Amino acid sequence: MLPEGGTVADVQTKLASRGGAWAQLTGSQPVLAAVNQAMARPATPVSPGDEVAFFPPVTGG
Repeated sequence: MLPEGGTVADVQTKLASRGGAWAQLTGSQPVLAAVNQAMARPATPVSPGDEVAFFPPVTGG
């Protein structure tokens, strides 16, 4: 559970604290985030029921 007023950064930190593969969310590799399928910044607020996704940046070609 996140405190009221939680952000994408809070979700990222909470998940990374689980360790294992989750710890990669705060590693040296950049990670992008989306909330409810819209790109989000670390300061984006997160509400109960929101879908938060983290993924590596990709390049097209």
